[in-house]
Amino acid sequence: MELIGIALIVLILAAVAATLRALRKDGLGHNPPVRSEDYWMAHDLPSTSYTLRFF
Repeated sequence: MELIGIALIVLILAAVAATLRALRKDGLGHNPPVRSEDYWMAHDLPSTSYTLRFF
């Protein structure tokens, strides 16, 4: 029974460590800035609002 308890504690510690590592390596705050150098176009967006259209 002690062996199962020790294995459970080790498993919980490994899960906590993996969660903390994943949270640290997710890159929040280190994302590249958004660039607006490319030409922007609306492609096929409608000229009137969807709410004003009658289907």
